[in-house]
Amino acid sequence: MGWSVADIPDQSGRTAVVTGANGGLGLETARALGENDAHVVMASRNQAKAEDAEDEIRTTAPHAALEHVELDLGSLASVRAAAAKILAAHERVDLLVNNAGVMGIPERATDDGFEMQFGVDHLGHFALTALLLPALLRADAARVVTVTSTAHHIGRPVNPDNPHLRGRYGPWRAYSQAKLANFHFGLGLHRRLAAAGAAAASLIAHPGLSHTELQAVSVEETGGGLSQRFFHGLAGSMGMSAAGGALSQLRAATDPGASSGEFYGPLFVNNGPPVRKPILRRLGMQRAIDRLWEVSERETGLKLECRA
Repeated sequence: MGWSVADIPDQSGRTAVVTGANGGLGLETARALGENDAHVVMASRNQAKAEDAEDEIRTTAPHAALEHVELDLGSLASVRAAAAKILAAHERVDLLVNNAGVMGIPERATDDGFEMQFGVDHLGHFALTALLLPALLRADAARVVTVTSTAHHIGRPVNPDNPHLRGRYGPWRAYSQAKLANFHFGLGLHRRLAAAGAAAASLIAHPGLSHTELQAVSVEETGGGLSQRFFHGLAGSMGMSAAGGALSQLRAATDPGASSGEFYGPLFVNNGPPVRKPILRRLGMQRAIDRLWEVSERETGLKLECRA
């Protein structure tokens, strides 16, 4: 029950890619992995913030092996360029933490015309995972950890006829759809890896209510939206720190006892130490996963090939 960063085993020799590593949960994930001797690829959109994040990590882990890659998940061209740079430098990737995301913002489109929350939170990560999968499959026992949210409980499965919610957009409708897509993606990848007999694992994690920049950006993007201000205030008064929120994805990423297909989150729903959580909403799940795959492959033009 009391799992903490002290329980992370030695990560020497492992290469970890963390998206959104320039702040919040991603920064704390990169810090913990770097402190335990992983080579951490910090994949971030804002490179100035990434440099600041590296300086911060080095205050506690001066020996950490850190590398920067520019990654804008709202651009498939950027995702392809980032993946190409990672693959050129690393024959093998041992860990991919699909962490970055946006939350509760006004309706906007990515460079490729996708609804921004679905495009960044899911489609960008789907594309990155597909492109890095050959390197993940070359590792002895790679893990992909996809970060979802408790909002996935209220999300609706993606509709192949309108995945971008055109004419039906709402900030929280889009966010909950994207986070359910993260949930279904993690489980769908697990099932495909298992069916292919691959050694790689796919797990899911959620950070609970964590006080990070995500809420502040949500307030700023909406010009001080009422619900966004409510969640920002709630996170500030009752939420866990970013370091506390990152524990669930760190446990999924590093706990030797964690297995593919498992889901980790705080013990008390949105607070507490990270524990394995039950997989709920199983009725119709495979159909929802299949439809998500159909949409994801169609929109990104990429397939996830799970055989080495």
